[in-house]
Amino acid sequence: MTASKSESIAVAAVDLSPFPQITVERVQEAQKVLKQYLVPSPLVLNAWLSEVLQCEVYLKLENMQPIGSFKIRGATYKISKLTEQQKKQGVIAASAGNHAQGVAWGSKRLGVRSLIIMPVSAPLIKVQNTQALGADILLHGNNYDQAFAKAQEIASETGKVFIHAFEDADVITGQGTTGLEILEQLPDTDWVMSSVGGGGLLAGVATVMKALRPSVRIAGCQAQGAASMVRSMEQGQAVTLQRVETFADGIAVMKASDSIRQILAPLIDQWVEVEDDDIAAAVLTLMEKAKTIAEGSAAAALAGLYEIKSQIRGKKVVVIVSGGNIDVNVLARIIDVGLVRAGRRVRVNIVISDRPGSLAKVTQLIADQGANILQAIHDRNEPSNQLNETEVALTLETRGPEFSRKLIEELRKSVIRLELSH
Repeated sequence: MTASKSESIAVAAVDLSPFPQITVERVQEAQKVLKQYLVPSPLVLNAWLSEVLQCEVYLKLENMQPIGSFKIRGATYKISKLTEQQKKQGVIAASAGNHAQGVAWGSKRLGVRSLIIMPVSAPLIKVQNTQALGADILLHGNNYDQAFAKAQEIASETGKVFIHAFEDADVITGQGTTGLEILEQLPDTDWVMSSVGGGGLLAGVATVMKALRPSVRIAGCQAQGAASMVRSMEQGQAVTLQRVETFADGIAVMKASDSIRQILAPLIDQWVEVEDDDIAAAVLTLMEKAKTIAEGSAAAALAGLYEIKSQIRGKKVVVIVSGGNIDVNVLARIIDVGLVRAGRRVRVNIVISDRPGSLAKVTQLIADQGANILQAIHDRNEPSNQLNETEVALTLETRGPEFSRKLIEELRKSVIRLELSH
C-alpha cells in the first residue's frame, strides 16, 4: 500500500507496549524532576497562521529550550534516573546533533561526565556547541551508524551508560512532559502536529495526550524522502529505507524502530508526508510570521498542517516546533528555496541581442514593473547562442506568484528567448 501525502493509515492496536513502564504517572513524575532544571516552553497563538488555515494555530516552542531542542527533556530525565554508581561511570551517546547537546547539558547540570561519539562529518558548529556544554567528543566513522556502533563498543568496555536518542523508556518519558505542558497550557486541544524522526517525542506526547484527552487527534509528519515510520505503519513491521533524501537531518532516519512503531500504532490518527520544498517554505513562514527559527525537522510539522488543512478548520491545533538548531548556510539556502516556492523570487535565463543598450532596456523594464534585480550574470560565450546574441541569468525579487507571472509575460515580449530556472 502506498499512502498519499496526507492519508490516514489504518493500523491494528497492539496488546502490549514494548515499554509498559511509560505511563502518565511516570511522565508526571518526570515533570516534577525536570521542573528543577527547565521552565515550560511557551505555547503561543499565531494570528497569521490561524487566519490563513481557518483554525486556532498554537506553536509549542521547544526551540526555546536552553539547547534549542526538546531533546534536553529526555536526556536530562534519563541521567537523573541513574544510580550513584552509574553516574560515577559516566554516560555515552552517539549523535551528530540535538541529542548530543541534550546529553551534554543534562550531564553538566547533574555532575556526570559525558562522552559523545560523533561522525567525522558532523558540522563543526555542532561539535563546538557540544564541547562548550562540557562533553568529551570522539569523532569516529563516516556516518551515524558507525558512530553508534563505536559508542556501544565503548559502553560495553568501560561500563558507561549508553543513552539512546529515542529507544529508551526514560528518554521517551522525559519527552512526554511536552504533552503534559500542552494540556496545562491549552486543556481543550483538538489536534497535535509533530514531526517524526526516531519517534521518541511523539511516543511520549501521544501516550500522555490520548490518556488524558482521548478526543485529541494526533498527526505524525515525516519528510517524503525519509518516511521510514510511515512505511513501517503501512507494512506493520519496521522498515529500513534504501536511502534517505531530505535536508531535514533531524528526522532523516533510515531504519525505523519497531518498538517505537508499536507504541505509535494505536495512538496516531494521521500520518503525513511532506516534500522538502514545503518544509523549506514552512521554515520561512515561521521566520516571517512567527519570528522564530526552526530547523527543517521542526518545520515539517507545520508543513504537514497545510496538507490536512481541510480537516482542522475551526479546531485548536498545536504545532510542536521541536528544534531550532540550524546551520546558517543551510538557512540561507532554505530561505532562497522558500522564496522561490512562495513566488517571491524568480530565476530566469534570457537571451538578448548583443548590442549596446539591450541589457539596459531589459533592466529598465524590470524596474518599471516594480521588481528588483538581486543578481545578473552576463555570459557572451554560451556556445548555443548566435554570434549576435548574449545570455543573461537573472535572479529577481518579486511580490508573489501573480506578480511574477505578469513580469515573465512582459519579459518574454522583450527578449529573444526566456527560460525559467529553479
